[in-house]
Amino acid sequence: MFFEFRNRNKTVKELRKNQGYTAKEVAFQLKLDTIDIMNIDLLKLKEVPPSMKFKVLPILRGDYMDKIPW
Repeated sequence: MFFEFRNRNKTVKELRKNQGYTAKEVAFQLKLDTIDIMNIDLLKLKEVPPSMKFKVLPILRGDYMDKIPW
């Protein structure tokens, strides 16, 4: 919840780079084409269409780290 409020004015590309992902890696994880990720790369998080935001937000938040058994 707080992730979106703090980062809604940042671009998707900036958030993606903070996690250390390329557009191709994000597209592979989401099972989308790379061009779909490149289309939203320059948009701010609050401008991304809700259907795409629902898919991309867990990747940008780093939810995959919760599933690693330390």
